[in-house]
Parts: sequence; structure tokens; C-alpha cells
Amino acid sequence: MSNPNETIIENTKKFVKQKLENAEAGHDYHHVLRVLKLSEKIAEKEGGNLFVVRLGALLHDIADAKFHQGDETVGPRIAREFLKMQNAPEQIINHIVKIIENISFKNSLEEPEFTSKELQIIQDADRLDAIGAIGIARAFVYGGYKNNPIYNPDLKPNQNLDKETYKKGNTTTINHFYEKLLKLKDLMNTHTGRLLAVDRHRFMQEFLEQFYKEWEM
Repeated sequence: MSNPNETIIENTKKFVKQKLENAEAGHDYHHVLRVLKLSEKIAEKEGGNLFVVRLGALLHDIADAKFHQGDETVGPRIAREFLKMQNAPEQIINHIVKIIENISFKNSLEEPEFTSKELQIIQDADRLDAIGAIGIARAFVYGGYKNNPIYNPDLKPNQNLDKETYKKGNTTTINHFYEKLLKLKDLMNTHTGRLLAVDRHRFMQEFLEQFYKEWEM
């Protein structure tokens, strides 16, 4: 007899892959799989409910608000409807919805209303995928998607962003490093996340040094 939890995980993978088929490249199914793998790696060291970690990682970007006119209710609603169809326990469904509602960086700019070990693990995994070489690639993909300038020396980073200002995203891609990406190392929740962030953070610093050298030639 098959494990019902494994069946739900496999069905979720198929659902997410289909749902994100035409997603922006930085938030596509490959991003989800990377976050899943990192979440599992962190959970090995940190503990937590692995079923919740895997489900939350798979569904965390099912409908990112920035691709849905800023509507933060779409993702939680889609996840809840899907998990109900899978006959997942109500307690699990509620936990996954809370993870989706609270995982994003913009929500960390306000006082958090919910936390759990599983959220912390998935949030670290999601933040790890936003830094390092892959994080740099994703930043420029999204900057291109938004038609943001790569860099403007006259436009300085906003170090005091609130949630609403951040959501507008009116910045250069280089400024995004200072407004978000370079802050993520120190925002990791878990010991494992902090260890994994070190090399990725250093790589971004080296990239920026090289970028400025080439810009100023």
C-alpha cells in the first residue's frame, strides 16, 4: 500500500509543474525544486515536520503576488483548494497556508504574525536561492522582466524600505542587492541556513566589486 503522504507530494509536484509552466524564469518550477532540495537539506539538520516542509516548499510560490497585481490572497487560496482535493488534514492545510502568507521578504519588513520551524526552514531555503550565483541570475531576469535599469549611479539604494514601497519595485537591479539580497545572510533563521549563506553572500560581494570596476573603466 502506498504512503498517502508520498502520494500527496507526488501529486503536488505535478500540480506545481503544470501551474508554473509559463512562469517568469526566476520563479518557475526549477526555482521550486531548488527550494525543495535546500529545504530538505536544512531540515535534515534542524528537524521539523518533513511532510510540511516538503509541501510548503513546493507550494510557496504557487501564485507569487507580484505576478498577480499584488494580490496576496491568490497563492494561499490555490494551495488550500488543491490540498483539500488531496484530502490533506485540515491542520496541515492551515499550516501550509500560513507558510505561504508569511514566507516573503516583504512580509518580514513588518512584525511577523506567524512563525514555525517549518516556515523558518523553507524561508531560509527560499532566501538562499535568492543569493549567490543563482540569486544574481534571478535578480537580472526579474529586472529585465520589469524593464528596470541595470544600474544608475544617481539613484541610491533605499535602506529604509517598508512593505508597500518594496512591492512597487521601482529600483535598479544593482540597488536590489543593497535593498534586499545583501541583507539575507543575516536574516537566516537557522544555523544551517547561516552556514550555507556565507559563500553565496561572498560571491555577490565579489560580483559587485567586478561590476563597478567594469562600469567605471
